[in-house]
Amino acid sequence: MEIPKQLIDCLNEYKAPYETLRHSEAVTAQRIAQAEHIKGRHQAKVVMLKSADQYLMAVLSADHHIDMEKIERTIGKPVSLARETEFKSLFPDSVIGAMPPFGNLYGLQTYVDKDLAEQDYIVFEAGTHTDGIKMSYSDYARIVKPTVGDLAIKLHPMKGA
Repeated sequence: MEIPKQLIDCLNEYKAPYETLRHSEAVTAQRIAQAEHIKGRHQAKVVMLKSADQYLMAVLSADHHIDMEKIERTIGKPVSLARETEFKSLFPDSVIGAMPPFGNLYGLQTYVDKDLAEQDYIVFEAGTHTDGIKMSYSDYARIVKPTVGDLAIKLHPMKGA
C-alpha cells in the first residue's frame, strides 16, 4: 500500500510543510519511534474507540496508554475499544494499525491527548507500516481541528529492562 492520496492532497491543500519518512517495517508505535529515531512523545498513535454506534479516533503519544475513564470524562459518554474487524472498512486506503490520525478525512471526530498537543512536532504512520510523516503539531491541529483533552497515562519504562 502507498501513502493515502487524500492525506497528501489534504496536506498540500492546507499548504502544511511536512517530511515523508521511510523506515523498516514496524507495527507498534514504540518500535516505529525507534525506527524513525524520534522520542516516543513525538510519535502519534491512533486508538479507535466506539461509543454507541459511533466510531471515534483518539490520538496519543507512543509513550502513553489510553485511559478509558479519562476519555469517557472528556467525551461525556461511555466508550469502548473498537475491534479492527469493526472499523477496518472505514480506512480502505490504509493498512490497519497504520491509519493516519486525520479523522476529518474519514468522517470521524478526533480527540488528541493533551501531552501530544504540547509537542512542537509529531510523527505518524501514513497508511503503511513503512511510511511516516513528520509535521508541526500546530499545522496538524489547524487541519484536523481535534478536541484536546486528558486521555492517556504515560507509560513508565520497566526498571532493569
